[in-house]
Amino acid sequence: MKIAYISTYPPRECGIATFNTNLKLAIDANFPNRKNLLDGGFVVALNDSENMQEYEYPADVKYVIRQNHQKDYIHAANYINTSNVDACILEHEFGIFGGESGIYILPLINRLEKPLISILHTILKDPSYVQRIIIREIAEQSSKIIVMSKRAVDFLTSIYDVPAEKIQIIEHGVPDLEAPEVNPVKSLSQFKNHRVLLTFGLLSRNKGLETVIMALPKIVAKHPDVMYVVLGNTHPGVIKSSGEEYRDHLKSLAAQLKVSQHLSFINQFVAENELIDYLTATEIYVTPYLNEAQITSGTLSYAIGAGAAVVSTPYWHATELLDNGRGRLFDFKDSDGLADIVNDLLDNEAVLDELKENAYEYGLHLRWPVIGAEYIKVAQEATDSHDFSDKILKNSIVDPEILPKFSLTHVLRLTDDTGIVQHAKYGIPNLKEGYCLDDNARALIMALMAYQRNKSEDAFRLLPIYLSYIHYMQTEDGNFRNFLSFSRQYLDEVGSEDSFGRTIWSLGHLISCAASNSYREFALEIFHKSVKHFKALKYLRGVGNTIIGVSLYLQVFPTDEGMVQELVMLTQPLIDAYENNQSEDWQWFEDKMTYDNAILPLALLHSCEITGNERAKEIALNTMAFLDKLTLSNGYLSPVGNDGWYHRGGKYPVYDQQAIETMAMVLMHYQAYQIFRKPQYIEKMFLSYKWFLGENTLRAPLYDHETKGCCDGLLPTGINRNQGAESTLAYLISHLTVLKAFELEYEYNKMDQQIKLC
Repeated sequence: MKIAYISTYPPRECGIATFNTNLKLAIDANFPNRKNLLDGGFVVALNDSENMQEYEYPADVKYVIRQNHQKDYIHAANYINTSNVDACILEHEFGIFGGESGIYILPLINRLEKPLISILHTILKDPSYVQRIIIREIAEQSSKIIVMSKRAVDFLTSIYDVPAEKIQIIEHGVPDLEAPEVNPVKSLSQFKNHRVLLTFGLLSRNKGLETVIMALPKIVAKHPDVMYVVLGNTHPGVIKSSGEEYRDHLKSLAAQLKVSQHLSFINQFVAENELIDYLTATEIYVTPYLNEAQITSGTLSYAIGAGAAVVSTPYWHATELLDNGRGRLFDFKDSDGLADIVNDLLDNEAVLDELKENAYEYGLHLRWPVIGAEYIKVAQEATDSHDFSDKILKNSIVDPEILPKFSLTHVLRLTDDTGIVQHAKYGIPNLKEGYCLDDNARALIMALMAYQRNKSEDAFRLLPIYLSYIHYMQTEDGNFRNFLSFSRQYLDEVGSEDSFGRTIWSLGHLISCAASNSYREFALEIFHKSVKHFKALKYLRGVGNTIIGVSLYLQVFPTDEGMVQELVMLTQPLIDAYENNQSEDWQWFEDKMTYDNAILPLALLHSCEITGNERAKEIALNTMAFLDKLTLSNGYLSPVGNDGWYHRGGKYPVYDQQAIETMAMVLMHYQAYQIFRKPQYIEKMFLSYKWFLGENTLRAPLYDHETKGCCDGLLPTGINRNQGAESTLAYLISHLTVLKAFELEYEYNKMDQQIKLC
């Protein structure tokens, strides 16, 4: 039995990494004739760093996935499929995978040709829509789902609709170790001549350690020899965001309560063979978590396995594991209740010893070799019954392999501390042309999308630059200028309606997905100041861009009736324009098709999503179909050229094709899929995107792999080699949209296969 394990892995400090290491060793222990580390399979390790050399992994790690790199997941699936393993074990925790709630794992498991056993470490009682989808999809792709408690089974069947027959309980394993005859920990100053209360594990605020500290005055008043020992490092994620703030807060609290001499921190990671020493040197082990939403606790299992007397808050795992006299429970944040229980136990040695004996006896069947044997049985059954032909996924509509690696290199080249320069000479910023609001609004959208995608530090640093430019260009009455010279001189008094609309779009996008609350508040201030100008908009593209921004705003503030009415008011001119110009053979808003055409049906799609306006939806579908027929009928995108535009009854202009046309097509089809859930829209979205990569009239790529910029357009004579902000941002926004769509692969590929089968 050879197994591929998908998990975090030491030396990365992570509870899942420790669990997976123990599981792998436990399974291997059931095959005593194995001589080589790799005889039992290998590990696919999840990295929380872009640096592939961040961790010095052992030899059994054969592939590394960078958490936020979608292609790594695809390549990992290919690696597993071409290996000689019999089955695959997935350790699932939302936070260790990339994308929203770890959705990047889905393309990997959808491509696996080996039977999959998935171990769910977190099962939420109130999952988000995406979290529920992820768990259901994992269950569908898995031969068996492993959970560690009865409550987890209840949640999976009632909340996630996972069939009960697909679920199996295998409790959390514990080390196969006995207490040492001579315990070196008892000679440590924190333990010597003290009755120790212990908590161990990675520190973070949700651990509730302040509850124990607040109980200490009442405990030490009766038992002055008590010492509360906190064993473990601060969680690496906490260190990155707030350093040792939580540990310092606990020390400060102890000082205020005058119990500092009864609190000791051992700030180190402890191996399991040492952990047994600490647990058996302890009088009482405490897990004071702050709420019930913990379906599994490895530290609690270890304490029971070591035969410790455990006192805990009643989170889900604790209520089951400490049942039948294996521990005592106190309410969340109830320091008085905790103190009473501890004092009672310390006063009654017989009761304390009984708790320890009950825990030890129960822990015997949790020891890792026993647990490993159970997993082997599950893996063998999965292998025996596996039929890869049952898999629906064969070929994905979106092929991530052809996507260039996302890069902000050219955007960073074009951006200074004022904003993004609008033009470039080839790949070099053309400072003579200065800046414009249009491009800085687009740049804000792009940077937000990039930050959402992978928490890019570069993208985060760009956000205040573009937002500051927008603020600088807003006039006292709430309108916006557009152009600014390189010397920061205003070049107009009032900008175009297009630039106004694109700015409202960018502000709406920021409000709907702010990287920080202060950015959202700033964007709201600018947004609300501009609302008075909505009613003065006359041109359809300015109106359309504004509609998108208002719709995004209303996703966050759906009860703002005044803004709903603004959206209804803005939508009507598009409806009227269509009614006044459409005919049986001309399903459009004007008597000519000019620039940025797909923005108009895109705007109606956003509007109808918020307002439910059926006529707006119908017009959006009609105009989309008309636009698709004109631009996609050759099997590739050929957008309306800016060289003369397309007049009703006239000749279709092939050139000058612009990148913003393509961006609008990509966004339009993605939004259509979001509303109608039809795979054809994903196909058209991806086909449109490939215009940048060379599937176009000239069969020439506009994306420049050297500069990471995008050329400005297709001319009759070839490619416009200048790589300004508009085209580069259009490419990057399109690229990020395709990556976002790829997250939904599990959904649209199934639909597509089912449609073909019908």
